Amino acid sequence: MQSANTILMVKPSGFRFNEETAVNNHFQIADESQTVAQIQNKAVNEFDSMVSLLQKNGVEVIVIDHDNGAETPDAVFPNNWFSTHQNGDVYLYPMNAINRRLERRLEIFDTIKEKHHLRVSNIIDFTHWEKKNLFLEGTGSMILDRVNCIIYASISKRTSEKLLSEYAKKMNYDVISFESYHSSSNQSPLIYHTNVMMCLASSFAVICLEAILDQNERQRVMDKLKETEKTIIEITFDQMNNFAGNMLEVQNLNGDQYLVMSSKAYHSLNKSQINQIQQYVQILHSPIDTIETLGGGSARCMMAEIFLPNQD
Repeated sequence: MQSANTILMVKPSGFRFNEETAVNNHFQIADESQTVAQIQNKAVNEFDSMVSLLQKNGVEVIVIDHDNGAETPDAVFPNNWFSTHQNGDVYLYPMNAINRRLERRLEIFDTIKEKHHLRVSNIIDFTHWEKKNLFLEGTGSMILDRVNCIIYASISKRTSEKLLSEYAKKMNYDVISFESYHSSSNQSPLIYHTNVMMCLASSFAVICLEAILDQNERQRVMDKLKETEKTIIEITFDQMNNFAGNMLEVQNLNGDQYLVMSSKAYHSLNKSQINQIQQYVQILHSPIDTIETLGGGSARCMMAEIFLPNQD
């Protein structure tokens, strides 16, 4: 399956602007007009609304609340530190920002096993690479085509080419890697995570192709998407900056598929793009402006897919 019917989300009880990640996340914007308490209150309200929208449409949501929220301002983005797989494997990933490493809580998997009766067979730990200053931040760094066993990855400080190769060998996946930029100049910063410029669903891909400046790399991505029969829905730099690349396909327990995005992302799309998406899935969108602005991540970053099998 490409899309999960269960997702895990972490309540942003300690959410605030994270100075450590802002060094190479150029989507983050500080807001000094509000107190931390005001920011956290808004973030929690946005989170609750998004959870409610998903649950109302039959998507199972596991909500986790960290008890050390003040130390983990980006805990609301759990997809960066772990991923789950249909064979019961869980992967743990090396994180660039030191305070983001505190988000890793293995007791979450006890909750998944005991309360949700899902099986965790193996935990494969890549976090030792942090000691060598090499990082691979989960499904932020990597877009996984789980059906065709392909990884799409934009190389950056947070997405090591060496670790991509190691991970791909372990998973028996092919790698399509490239560099993507914030503007049409290669003097602009590299995009920190692949999942802000690309979304892969069962039948289509939403992608900012113009961010891939190298024509050969761009063509390689397009060829692979076409080879795997994905309709390409192209977005602009401006739409990417409104988080139109940061979407995730999910499904409910009946198998109905949805593309989940922020309201900002939705309103940046034109009618043609919306119609293309709706040929395949229904769209769900929720306003998460505070989380997007200060956190530099959007709807996809907030959802960690749970693909684990049921316990025997």
